[in-house]
Amino acid sequence: MANVKKHKGTIGILTGGGDVPGLNPAIRAVTVRALREGYRVLGIRRGWAGLIEMCRDSEPGPDMVMNLTEEVVNRVGRTGGTFLHTSRTRPSHVPRAGLPNHLQESYTDDVNDLTKEVLANLEHLGIDTLIPIGGDDTLSYGVHLHEQGVPVIAIPKTMDNDVPGTDYCIGFSTCVTRTIAMTHALRTSAGSHERFLVIEVFGRYAGFTALLPTMAGAANRCVIPEHPFDIDELCERLSGDRAKTSSKYSVVLVSEGATFTGQDDMIFEDQETDMFGHKKLGGIGDRVARALREVSPKHNNGARVNVISQRLGYLVRCGDPDAMDSIVPMAFGNLAMDLILGGVSGRLVNVRNGRYDNVPIGVVTSRKKVVDVGKFYSTERMRPKYKRFEGAPVFIMTSDY
Repeated sequence: MANVKKHKGTIGILTGGGDVPGLNPAIRAVTVRALREGYRVLGIRRGWAGLIEMCRDSEPGPDMVMNLTEEVVNRVGRTGGTFLHTSRTRPSHVPRAGLPNHLQESYTDDVNDLTKEVLANLEHLGIDTLIPIGGDDTLSYGVHLHEQGVPVIAIPKTMDNDVPGTDYCIGFSTCVTRTIAMTHALRTSAGSHERFLVIEVFGRYAGFTALLPTMAGAANRCVIPEHPFDIDELCERLSGDRAKTSSKYSVVLVSEGATFTGQDDMIFEDQETDMFGHKKLGGIGDRVARALREVSPKHNNGARVNVISQRLGYLVRCGDPDAMDSIVPMAFGNLAMDLILGGVSGRLVNVRNGRYDNVPIGVVTSRKKVVDVGKFYSTERMRPKYKRFEGAPVFIMTSDY
């Protein structure tokens, strides 16, 4: 029976980076288990930003830190998004314009390392173990804190499923499920007008969110960040696919980080970068659509094929989690608590070969997790390839082991 009388310590939990369905269930799982085991749980608002915006001259209010209770987490535990809110803050690289008011006089460089403030605020709050939930950017700073001596247990989340060290990240299943459903729904319009259908999906460096739906039959072709594509070859493939169907349409999924052959960089909405050095992606789908329309007469007996271009964007990351993103976060939260109860820190909870486990947190910054092109992607046919399914992870091509 859990010991709820003796106070065992304080756990801090935060969410960073993009929102995905499954964050609130993870927060709930940690909180419910921790409270029943005798811990106090503090929810830090706005990710890493909450740990630099806090002023130690006064006690932080609920706009900064929330005392999490079962009542609070049960109310939101089945919903999407993150009730703790999020940001793309990197405390070790804060531009002068991003400094909180109370630190304006203390830090005067163009880019400032506020790790000293984070460490002081964690001590001020009495946090014994910190649980960041995020992608490789958010968790990379968790690795930094671990190296500074802070007990950290990391939980991976990202729709791109590109955190190294785990076969699965929170948010991926809902993203793939929505992508498949919306692509099938858009087929009716593409077929009605006999057009190419170009759908832009998430995926800055890793093409899993384009590859898996295509493998499931949602699209004829896909282009991914791991390999540049030739627009003439893509148009030829799509034209052949279109000619084979009675409704005269074909579909391609385009990862937001995909690049044309000979193109030096990705397509960005603007040139502003976040604290992790990333520009906001967007627009590759429209660029591909325009290029396909221009090239199409060459592969369609001189006739131009019009194109429907749709960017799924936040439609795949909003709303409630699917079954997988309700179950896995619950398990991840309990895995984190298993480690804390065992006196272990510096770990990333994970799924490996269909089993829950954990690995050293340093794996997050040790390498990039991307599609193994030689093994899973036909660069000539612009679609997934596979030989055997025996022994593969549930999502087939998402393991980096």
